[in-house]
Amino acid sequence: MSNFITKRREPFRFMVWLGIASSVMLFTILLAAYVIRRTGPGWASVKLPNVFLISTVVIVLSSLTLNNANQAFRHERFGSYRSNMATTLVLGTLFILLQGWGWRQMIQAGIKLEGNPAGGFVYIISGVHLLHILIGLIFIIIALVEALRRRPYVDSFVYSVNPPNQLKIRLITLYWHFVDVLWIALFIFLLVHHGLDLRLPF
Repeated sequence: MSNFITKRREPFRFMVWLGIASSVMLFTILLAAYVIRRTGPGWASVKLPNVFLISTVVIVLSSLTLNNANQAFRHERFGSYRSNMATTLVLGTLFILLQGWGWRQMIQAGIKLEGNPAGGFVYIISGVHLLHILIGLIFIIIALVEALRRRPYVDSFVYSVNPPNQLKIRLITLYWHFVDVLWIALFIFLLVHHGLDLRLPF
């Protein structure tokens, strides 16, 4: 019976890893296109909005709180699990808002999607990553709603010992850590090629 349950769960793990592999390929293509286009005509280097640095710190913190939630879930500290999941949701939402604020800084600086391809790539790369964040937030919301519906300890315990539920939390954590590390890598790549515009007001 346990083998049957395990086999039923494996497709979800495979789908997450397939999604991660697809995302890595997508961003590899985007960054390769960036490098090739950078040597072409019409490229004028632009600075990254300074708020991108703050959003990077925020997404790292969200990964830490989700890891805390995962640990609390495994050790039956359900109050801590719910609070850390809620904090992760808030930080993930804040990341999106800060990214939007960064785009606003770029627009105010005269950097638009069309025209200068350097600015266009910053919008595209950060925008595609933002879609990955939105997907992760959807699953975090679902997990948080389920946790809030099972506030009594007995209900929470029964939910936590269910293998598919354990796997669900692990996969959400895996995906969120991936988009966290992905953004750090993208931010460093863009930072090396563009630098940070410290003159822009927050």
